[in-house]
Amino acid sequence: MLRAAGVSLERLLVAREERAARQAAALAHFGRPLVSLTAVVPGPVKDGALPRRVLAQALHALEASLRGRRWRVLSRRVLWRDTGPEALYVVEADAGSLKSATIELEDRHPWGRLWDLDVIAPGPRILSRKELGFAARSCLVCERPAAECGRSRRHPLPQLLKTMQTMVDEYDRRLHA
Repeated sequence: MLRAAGVSLERLLVAREERAARQAAALAHFGRPLVSLTAVVPGPVKDGALPRRVLAQALHALEASLRGRRWRVLSRRVLWRDTGPEALYVVEADAGSLKSATIELEDRHPWGRLWDLDVIAPGPRILSRKELGFAARSCLVCERPAAECGRSRRHPLPQLLKTMQTMVDEYDRRLHA
């Protein structure tokens, strides 16, 4: 499943700050909304074959969605880091429409729950599911809100990772059936 070494909380926080700096630079340079894309990977191990595969599928789905809407990608940057794979797209589109499109991907794709697609508008302002009238994301394991289960650590890490792997395996079986 995930075999790479875990990263420290300090390293994860530094990576988050670096991502925020890249986002701010892209917003300042382009003045257009951006999509910040990461794989949802619980636990300290954020890189490996599974997270990279999950992100690669997310990139494919996002690009197909953008092409289908005829939205121009002004910038695309993908990073394969020990803190987890991530991507940043600057898109020539209305931020609200872009957020609706990313929510559709997260909610409809079989792996969508394994993706985190944040839309950040110039300002900067992160658009939320709630402000657009969408329900909060559900937990990987149960139907409760993901944030609630994450804060309370309701599910043990092995259960979360097994659920993640099962989602990927089931999708693979359907594709090759």
